[in-house]
Amino acid sequence: MEIQTFDQLIARVKSSRRQFRVAVANAGDAHTLEAVLLACREGVVSPILVGDRAEILRICKEQSANFPAEDIVDAAGAPEAAAKAVELVREGKADFLMKGKMDTGVLLKAVVNKETGLGTGNLMSIFLLAQLPNYHKLVAVVDGGMVPYPTLEQKKGIIENTVGALRDLGYESPKVGVLACIEKVNPKMPETVEADALKQMNRAGEIQNCIVEGPVSYDCAMSREIAGLKGFDSPCAGDCDALIAPDIHAGNILTKALHVTGGAATAGFIVGAKCPIVMSSRGSEPEEKFMSIILAAAVVLGRG
Repeated sequence: MEIQTFDQLIARVKSSRRQFRVAVANAGDAHTLEAVLLACREGVVSPILVGDRAEILRICKEQSANFPAEDIVDAAGAPEAAAKAVELVREGKADFLMKGKMDTGVLLKAVVNKETGLGTGNLMSIFLLAQLPNYHKLVAVVDGGMVPYPTLEQKKGIIENTVGALRDLGYESPKVGVLACIEKVNPKMPETVEADALKQMNRAGEIQNCIVEGPVSYDCAMSREIAGLKGFDSPCAGDCDALIAPDIHAGNILTKALHVTGGAATAGFIVGAKCPIVMSSRGSEPEEKFMSIILAAAVVLGRG
């Protein structure tokens, strides 16, 4: 089942009448707490705020928010806050994790700790959904933040992570476009060779539960009309559910271009760990962080 808008996603999560527990690591951040408070007012989450208790209470007072004392876990510094937030998930006291005021690397260090972390042994990657003004449904754009120069095997893992998240959201067989600048294999362009290899893996059953097309240019992936003009025939043409960038630079630039100048609303989290990890960037507005909370909750809901 395709999802056309973020409003549909919000409605789905709210209709479950479930309050999801999110552990917020180093929660003493105004934008983060504003997003969490929005989700609370929607009846979607019941947060556990980990960090400097005095700072958290100060910001809560500024935002006229009250949380039970037992839902504020004191921690001295970002590393301790990260460790305690991860522990809450491991103990089953939280459904997913959210980064507050800390460097991404600090939280990831706690997540990947082999003894006390949330690793699964699988590759972790970014799962980002975008709602575009001129596209008929939400589309995932990956990976713009985790894997710098993915190998062929890592690209396979990124696709599997992305498809898994989409299936948790209710998609049966997502359409995945592996991006390049052209639609044909050119031996001088390794990105096109690997895109075709991923397509063949899909045809051979090595990548399952989706339709993979590649190499495919962005315009053919997103516009059936342009694909027709260029003679590109594919079930994914103009109907992709996910776009796989060739490297972190392409993914990051595409994501920011869509958001900053293309009018896209975005939401995302890290996938591949034992739970979704909401890891919005420092430049993210509270509304984007709120939608990322909703998205993570929807995935948890889909997993049962």
